[in-house]
Amino acid sequence: MAAYILIVEDEEKLARFIELELLHEGYKVDKIGNGRDALDMALEKDYDLILLDIMLPGLNGLEVLRRLSKEKSTPVILLTARDAVMDKVSGLDAGAVDYITKPFAIEELLARIRVTLKLRKSMGDNSETTSPENKNSEEGIYHWKGLTLDEKKRLVTYDSHEISLTNREFIMLETLLINKDIVLSRDTLLERVCGYDYIGETNVVDVYVRYLRSKIDDPFDVKMIQTVRGVGYVIRSEEE
Repeated sequence: MAAYILIVEDEEKLARFIELELLHEGYKVDKIGNGRDALDMALEKDYDLILLDIMLPGLNGLEVLRRLSKEKSTPVILLTARDAVMDKVSGLDAGAVDYITKPFAIEELLARIRVTLKLRKSMGDNSETTSPENKNSEEGIYHWKGLTLDEKKRLVTYDSHEISLTNREFIMLETLLINKDIVLSRDTLLERVCGYDYIGETNVVDVYVRYLRSKIDDPFDVKMIQTVRGVGYVIRSEEE
């Protein structure tokens, strides 16, 4: 079945160009140019991917992304002319899986779409084969000592204390918990957290691990994420 993609772009010529390219590639496509209408459509329909401009009438793209992320886990690639580092960080922390700056080559956009859709499918397949001891009887709930991560509610608690995580911190923690006792390389975590073959600072995984440790290890006096030198990171099962 063809992937279903929503284009949210108020530049009509650009939106039409992207639409034609996606249709040519065999995707099913909707497009809209207003942020508020886009949010309604994204919540109503089950898209496989959303291409989202930041500067939109009605509701800006980052606000659309923030509101959407509270309700759905639809992957979002941001399309924008703003290339400042903080704009990228804000978009990624708000829940985007990728960020491409205008003007861009359509071949690059298509490649990133393919990688994002492939990653989404592979993570879905992995979740189906995750060993049962890592899951609660209720699907999508993971435990480690006093910590509980609820995938559907996007909620993390430790001994009933709610822990506020950004979207990327949540994805990092979820990935490690799903693969409990399996050492994950930095490249594997980078692909999962950034949503594509990231080109840039290679220590981004270490940065997010440090953020998680500051929010979980330090306040609750635990050592959750273990470093495996020269390889990556792992969460070990609680010792009996």
